[in-house]
Amino acid sequence: MGIEDLVNQGKGFLDQNKDQIGEALKSEQAEGVSDGALDAASGFVKKVAPDGMDPQVDGARDAADKAIGNE
Repeated sequence: MGIEDLVNQGKGFLDQNKDQIGEALKSEQAEGVSDGALDAASGFVKKVAPDGMDPQVDGARDAADKAIGNE
């Protein structure tokens, strides 16, 4: 089985389960997991990036948070 076969299987799975995947991404559990991951990632970026980048980091974190979970 080649990489193209795996990609095609993945696409087929996504097409067949689109509704369930969408519901899972909007669940309370996804919200909790995503909040923790986004907080950790944005905190790390704020530590290594110049202080002037904090508003952009916060904006990116908030945009990602709106796309995942139920809030």
